[in-house]
Amino acid sequence: MSDRETEPAGPTLEGLRQRLTEFAAARSWEPFHTPKNLAAALTVEAGELLEIFQWLTPEQAASVMSEPDAAHRVRDEVADVLAYLLQFCTVVGVDPLTALAAKIERNELRFPAPGAGPGPGAGSAH
Repeated sequence: MSDRETEPAGPTLEGLRQRLTEFAAARSWEPFHTPKNLAAALTVEAGELLEIFQWLTPEQAASVMSEPDAAHRVRDEVADVLAYLLQFCTVVGVDPLTALAAKIERNELRFPAPGAGPGPGAGSAH
């Protein structure tokens, strides 16, 4: 069996995180990858994602991915947001999947599904 046959079907979160770490190291960017700088870069990239949708109606926004140029921009900005988030998590030592699973569990307790019984009350899910 070849190496290609034993590889996962697609990229893994850990594999992408490692590639980003190696990419930055090869360019000696580590001194600039501080938590503050990475959080700022993440915010900028999230803003660029938002900019694609800024003046669209709900109907236009819902169809953005059917337009090749707009869909390409969305995919690129999603990639940038995810890249900076993974780099941030690496620097501060947060496992993003574990953090997300824990947050979902807390939100399930705070905001039970309708009909699931009394909840702890209203509040922000974020």
